[in-house]
Amino acid sequence: MSTIPPPEDLARPFHADVKQVVDIRSDLDVNHIAISSISLDEPLVTRRELLSYYLYSNGGNGVGLGYTQTLFQGLATAAGYDPVVGPGSSCLATTASGQCVVPWGSGINFAIMTVILTTIGSAADYGTFGRWLLFAITVVCWAAQYACMTLTTPNRWVLAMILSIISFVSYSITLVFYAALFPRLARNTPRVRQLREKYETGEISPEVYDQEESLEKNRITDIFTVHSNVGFVTTLLLNLALLLPMANNLKESRPGPELPKGEHYLTIGWKQIWAALKTYKHLPYTFVYLSSYFLLADGLNTTGTLVGICQNDKFSFSFLQNTYLGLSQAITSTISTLAFWYIQKYWKISTKKMFVVTNVVTILIPLWGMIGIWTEKLGFHNVWEFWAYNVMFGLFQAPYYAYSLTMMAELSPPGFENMFFGLFGLFNRASSMVGPNVIQVIIDKTGNNWQGFPFLFAMCMVASVVIWFGVDVTKGRSDAVRWAAEQRRHIH
Repeated sequence: MSTIPPPEDLARPFHADVKQVVDIRSDLDVNHIAISSISLDEPLVTRRELLSYYLYSNGGNGVGLGYTQTLFQGLATAAGYDPVVGPGSSCLATTASGQCVVPWGSGINFAIMTVILTTIGSAADYGTFGRWLLFAITVVCWAAQYACMTLTTPNRWVLAMILSIISFVSYSITLVFYAALFPRLARNTPRVRQLREKYETGEISPEVYDQEESLEKNRITDIFTVHSNVGFVTTLLLNLALLLPMANNLKESRPGPELPKGEHYLTIGWKQIWAALKTYKHLPYTFVYLSSYFLLADGLNTTGTLVGICQNDKFSFSFLQNTYLGLSQAITSTISTLAFWYIQKYWKISTKKMFVVTNVVTILIPLWGMIGIWTEKLGFHNVWEFWAYNVMFGLFQAPYYAYSLTMMAELSPPGFENMFFGLFGLFNRASSMVGPNVIQVIIDKTGNNWQGFPFLFAMCMVASVVIWFGVDVTKGRSDAVRWAAEQRRHIH
């Protein structure tokens, strides 16, 4: 078994020209399963470490972002004007046309995320930089959301936009670096270590080990998703306790290798990402997944934003109603994530097949919104539809996020998780540079929010079909293992 080489030998972080080789068994060809080479120096994962990992997701549940967005949208609307009447009018007047020109900052948060994730994403693979980076960005996210308590009047919409951007960017980045940790944890749990020993001694086949390690990744992602939703419910219940009376008034250290000599944390990310992009021929399924996920995440994120706008309009930016809806989503998310995991574990279903099931609902959401173009009886025009949306979102989209992470973990080269999860996070969050801008043009020209749903349906449909038929996870995982092994060989 090869191990990670000494830090001083890491002067050459990447090589674009890699050959298809196998790290563990030299007699295997490209049609066989390649098993990742791990370092025995990595500490065994303890129950305490896993618990601390899960508890972080209790706090990193995203509730604050929903309130921040609602607050920003409400203040921006209050500061805007009715285009039919002209500047100086109010969008909230009883005689308003229903259209509103609002001050807005579009795409800024995604541009910031692009710079941050490409600059320091790969650097988090070295030493303890990623650990402290996650802590620092968590503090920034926490401070920005607490600062929203100062947003009390419409003329503070600029501050609301700034805090909304900081909150969104910092929270999204914490998710990236937090998620990048779990493949390392999955490789070093006591159960997987025991299975690894059996594999090395020939007691189990590579296929069995590969399936069991994949299930361990799914177990960890499902459990931290459940913890996230438990935190989501708890936070919403606390918020409810405050809002109801006002209804009539208002871990172990797991450092990577040292930074290569002559490199800098602010530049190595760009170098490694460029080198990685040049190796797309050697990691075809990884990049097909990333490219398709770009469209899928863009479609889903923008669909959620568009439905949220319709929802806020329907409920008049009510924090209380949004809390009720959020609770319905969080409770069903917790139940569904556990249900999906037990179904997968019992029948040994692959990650991709479970992911495909969730994709179907991803497609159906904008399809349902399209109905609202032609009639006001259906298509997110009624109160019950928003309840149904939040319940369905919880039942299927919470597992969607868990399985999308596991898919990325399956296709990421071992030892380069932060770099590839950085790309994944960039494609997930910053992908929404396309959708919102196209939707904004469509809505501006038609004056109808529902006209944006056909474009989103097409994006989700195309991306899902490519993932269903164009991504072979088993072959992609073997390619990733061989690629990572070749990078280690080049530095000897």
